[in-house]
Amino acid sequence: MPEGKNFITTKIIFSCMKTTCAFTIIDQNRDGIISKDDLRDVLASMGQLNVKNEELEAMVKEASGPINFTVFLTMFGEKLKGADPEDVILSAFKVLDPEATGTIKKEFLEELLTTQCDRFTAEEMKNLWAAFPPDVAGNVDYKNICYVITHGEEKEEE
Repeated sequence: MPEGKNFITTKIIFSCMKTTCAFTIIDQNRDGIISKDDLRDVLASMGQLNVKNEELEAMVKEASGPINFTVFLTMFGEKLKGADPEDVILSAFKVLDPEATGTIKKEFLEELLTTQCDRFTAEEMKNLWAAFPPDVAGNVDYKNICYVITHGEEKEEE
């Protein structure tokens, strides 16, 4: 694969998967759930010190339940609708899937995400695999990842 194409593909994938980084930053106490206290702490770290409790409650109530990584990804995806069309993101992944299986090996994707561009941390990888667990053969369904990123919800099994 030409190096330039590889770089562009990697960059597109990273831009789509930055939600893991955002989740890790917001989940200040690292318990896997974003709470009002987490939001207050992260907003304070950005200089917003006088956020009202009602505002924090309204933010948390945007979710249908506790904000774990999957819920966060869904919410983030809903906010990103229209940012990058699903076909553009799928095309980036397809470059990494020359046999057109719809999947990428977990080890390959993990190596890419932890060694290229904005490197993912172990915590970010843990969150990614919790939200998108590989199958028993170690394959990651990138079509599902793309769908969730662009539509904000998981596809129903057909």
